[in-house]
Amino acid sequence: MTLRISLLAGALASTVVLSPSAIAANIEGPKVFWKISMWGNPRALSAGMEALAEKAAAETDGNFQIKIFYGGQLSQSRENLDGLKLNAFEGAAFCNFYHPGKNPSFMVFSLPFLPLGDPQVDKYVRSKMFEHPALVADMEKWNAIPYVSGLLPQYEILGKGDAPESLEDWKGLRVRAGGGLGSAMEKLGATRLTLPAGETSTAFQRGALDAAAFPFTYAHVAFKISEEADWYTSNLTPGTSECGWLFNKTAYDALPEQYQDFLMDNREMVMDAELQAYAEQDKKNLPVFEETLQKITYSDEELARFKEIAGKPVWEEWIASNQDNFDAQGVFDAIWQYAEEARAQ
Repeated sequence: MTLRISLLAGALASTVVLSPSAIAANIEGPKVFWKISMWGNPRALSAGMEALAEKAAAETDGNFQIKIFYGGQLSQSRENLDGLKLNAFEGAAFCNFYHPGKNPSFMVFSLPFLPLGDPQVDKYVRSKMFEHPALVADMEKWNAIPYVSGLLPQYEILGKGDAPESLEDWKGLRVRAGGGLGSAMEKLGATRLTLPAGETSTAFQRGALDAAAFPFTYAHVAFKISEEADWYTSNLTPGTSECGWLFNKTAYDALPEQYQDFLMDNREMVMDAELQAYAEQDKKNLPVFEETLQKITYSDEELARFKEIAGKPVWEEWIASNQDNFDAQGVFDAIWQYAEEARAQ
């Protein structure tokens, strides 16, 4: 009995010591609850924001709470910008090609063959671009502040049916691909479809889609594309897009300065968590892809031909169609300038 009482007392003592209320907050401040709108399920893309939410609670002793609402609970994927403008929530994810007209300058990230293949170069470039005046102005229209990039990996394409083993085989295929990436596939004779990620698997099942471009490999698994596919491209790497994170400007401006500093000081941590999550997914997914799907590898000659057909022509078309609305040439040039800076470091 004495031993039991002693153990119980020790357990209670440990509970008291470890209780959050007994730990002084590193950041003092008022109670604040932020809602972040996201579609789909928790995945590598959201790993960084989940890490931010956990750290916010820990650093403020639970006073600054950030909660990500998944599955479109707060807003549909194409309507998150509208929700920010209406002050419906304090933050949101967005994908640029879901609504090109709402974020025209952000569409630069969906151009094919940008110098963003190296993850660290990509991180540097996108961090700089999130502060570019044209991109900031895009989001001001929606009462939003660009926070961090989703650092989406380079895309590859998974598909059903006959595999496109040459560039000519893409002719007539219905491909889910947005922005300039979709334009690149059109140059090969494919039909571009712009679908939200959550609708893509269903489109395969209904026979309305032949192939889908997604960030490789995590998104193909997260949205069950790999379960529908017969083949995958391993080295097409036509480009990427931007699915990043925004804050509601009204909500951000209302935060005490120490909470604002916390958010901005932890952008690096958020992006590093994303990169780590993508790498971990690749370790799990690649062996499964190689075992269950036909792997397509294009020759250097085919890849060079693809870039010639769908690289510079798509860039020039994008710049020409946007130059009257914003400095599209300057936005495009900034990508390359920042990539050079990153490689020089």
